Amino acid sequence: MEEYNTSSTDFTFMGLFNRQDTSGLLFTIISVIFITALMANGVMIFLIRTDSCLHTPMYFLLSHLSFIDMMYISTIVPKMLVDYLLGQRSISFVGCTAQHFLYLTLVGAEFFLLGLMAYDRYVAICNPLRYPVLMSRRICWMIIAGSWFGGVLDGFLLTPITMSFPFCRSREINHFFCEAPAVLKLACADTALYETVMYVCCVLMLLIPFSVVIASYARILTTVHRMSSAEGRKKAFATCSSHMTVVTLFYGAAMYTYMVPHSYHKPAQDKVFSVFYTILTPMLNPLIYSLRNRDVTGALKRALGRLKAPQGMSGHVF
Repeated sequence: MEEYNTSSTDFTFMGLFNRQDTSGLLFTIISVIFITALMANGVMIFLIRTDSCLHTPMYFLLSHLSFIDMMYISTIVPKMLVDYLLGQRSISFVGCTAQHFLYLTLVGAEFFLLGLMAYDRYVAICNPLRYPVLMSRRICWMIIAGSWFGGVLDGFLLTPITMSFPFCRSREINHFFCEAPAVLKLACADTALYETVMYVCCVLMLLIPFSVVIASYARILTTVHRMSSAEGRKKAFATCSSHMTVVTLFYGAAMYTYMVPHSYHKPAQDKVFSVFYTILTPMLNPLIYSLRNRDVTGALKRALGRLKAPQGMSGHVF
């Protein structure tokens, strides 16, 4: 067995920029994605807060999704880009622990929030007359609080155990951030039991919100099928399509990472899937919701109009 190091020496990322012929192009692409994600999510939050037409429960939840995406991508990408510019690949033990905790907390919060947003769409389509009661301000804040509680609980449960193992002297993480499966490969101890517990925990965190999504959309499809109006069916599908697209992209990549047995994983594939749901998804989410949503595009046009002819700001957010 390899010797292990109990001191808090740095870890080293093998990263994404390990090929000289493509590293510059990849750096540029990821930089553009990062800036686009921050701007797109920032614009979504601004529009939802300032446009009274978007002061509804759905957009209230969507503004928090945008906030999580901004935080989410910011825990990983800035460190990676700065390291490339400085020609370094190291991260301290404390830094790795913090990144691991923030990543788990934010990804967990997004898992739960996306699942509970399906409930909002279910109520809007299947119980429209009771929507103001079933999606009151209090319920919306409970959804937000529940999502963050689930994320924080995931971070506090898994991070201390993951980072408490003795690590081998190489300390080279074959990844571009401190993701649990990649970190555990460095442990100079038997991690089989913990990996099983972590697997069960992650499966539950994925399957519980995903079950809410499936149940909600099963009821929605049944309700839509019974609609006599073709226009009503079209509007219902348009309302749900953006959310289903985001759920499919985010949950699909995450399920590969945490539900496929580790024996089927390869480092290169793991990096590709991690890039997809940690870097691409935070950029795609606001674009999907804005490009496929007339309310958002209308709010953007009104905001641009106010810039040309400044007027008073709209009222308080939902």
